[in-house]
Amino acid sequence: MNKVTPVFWISLAISAVFVLWGTISPSNLQAVSGEIQGFLTDKFGWFYLLTVAIFLIFSIYLVVSPFGKLKLGQPNEKPEYKTITWFAMLFSAGMGIGLVFWGSAEPLAHYATPPTGDAETAEAAKKALRYAFFHWGFHVWAIYTVIALAIGYFKFRRKAPGVISATFEPLLGEKATKGALGTAIDVIAVFATIFGVATSLGLGATQIAGGLAFITPIENNKLTQFVIIAVVTVLFMISAWSGLSKGIKYLSNTNIVLAIGLIAMTLILGPTVFIMNTFTSTLGSYVQNLPMMTFQMAPLSTDQNEWIQGWTVFYWAWFISWSPFVGTFIARVSKGRTIREFIMGVLLGPSIFSAFWFAVFGGTSLKQELSGQNTGLTDLSTEQALFGTFETMPMGIILTIVAILLISTFFITSADSATFVLGMQTTNGSLNPPNVVKLSWGVIQAATAAVLLGAGGLGALQTAAIVSAFPFAFILLFMCWSLLIALNQDAKEAKIKK
Repeated sequence: MNKVTPVFWISLAISAVFVLWGTISPSNLQAVSGEIQGFLTDKFGWFYLLTVAIFLIFSIYLVVSPFGKLKLGQPNEKPEYKTITWFAMLFSAGMGIGLVFWGSAEPLAHYATPPTGDAETAEAAKKALRYAFFHWGFHVWAIYTVIALAIGYFKFRRKAPGVISATFEPLLGEKATKGALGTAIDVIAVFATIFGVATSLGLGATQIAGGLAFITPIENNKLTQFVIIAVVTVLFMISAWSGLSKGIKYLSNTNIVLAIGLIAMTLILGPTVFIMNTFTSTLGSYVQNLPMMTFQMAPLSTDQNEWIQGWTVFYWAWFISWSPFVGTFIARVSKGRTIREFIMGVLLGPSIFSAFWFAVFGGTSLKQELSGQNTGLTDLSTEQALFGTFETMPMGIILTIVAILLISTFFITSADSATFVLGMQTTNGSLNPPNVVKLSWGVIQAATAAVLLGAGGLGALQTAAIVSAFPFAFILLFMCWSLLIALNQDAKEAKIKK
């Protein structure tokens, strides 16, 4: 424990108080956090939308600017991981459980309750998939891009510690980043990470329980979800103990194999032509409507405004709270890549794969609803929508089993990666944080997910994400400014023309 910083002890104390609060008085926790969430979404929904739009614009600017030639590392360094392994690791960390959880559920939810227009129509189905593409596309990965790029650039190019506060040195100076202000920045990052990851772990536990309820007599209740969290906690701690190049690397590759297997089986066994036509047309519609969806708050329509707050604002907040973990992890595995290569890989590849994922699973679910083959899907709980879709398909039981396995491996990988990242952030950026530190954060993550589920289920998970993301959004904005200062300085030294 001689490597830990004050960030570890402060963050651990705050987390312990929260877990204790949720254990002793879950109803009070839910009430207080709910009030904060309502205030933030009502008064600052516009802030989340503008912030994420800035991240996307900033990422595109760096791709086309001369800064794109600079490397996350020294000029002669090569990438540490092969491209396919790199993609598997960043994708597993960045999406994972969320994609599987919402793959069918989100399009069905938008189909039943669209932002505008009549529900359960062909037009509602088109909008449903377009918004699913939007919520899991370029904007999400732009959030991850800016934080991962900043951490990776300062860590590997400038040899700074791999912590969030180190990226602020050009803006604030060395004394501030290594003092109380730097500690505060890192504590906020750790706090956001814990709640962002806990949200995903809670989603994973509820969906595994939902899948088991479909194929076994096991009931989908809080007890089942708590048992799942406990079992998976043991598994990801074993993986965390084995280290980055073993546990996480092998699990990430397993995730990709299972994900490709599941998507291929669903594509072949489902309405293949409909899926491909839907993917193509929705991709075009998504790109065409991107500016409108990016800035749409609908102030003159109460229903649409509430819809945007409940979906888009929640997602942007969730991904912002998830970003310290994803950004640190992606930075750690991206050494040696140019800024242009890094942004193109992080921004485009996963976004297109995510769009195809929703076209396959969301398209299959919507086709079943529209054709009358399976009209009860919109009545199922969110965590059971995917399994309800599989129920009427050939080899449905096999698809369900593969999906449960995929959720489980994503669950383990996300938690495993998060323990590594939290370990880095609380040991001054150590690339090999002590196992006792990683295991401490593993316990905190699992306890936080369990407390949130006990305090209010999915609603409590969403609330935690929105609340924890608000202060960190400001940190990300200033991080972009600091990175731009550093890039200008290093471009001059490298004699790169603007």
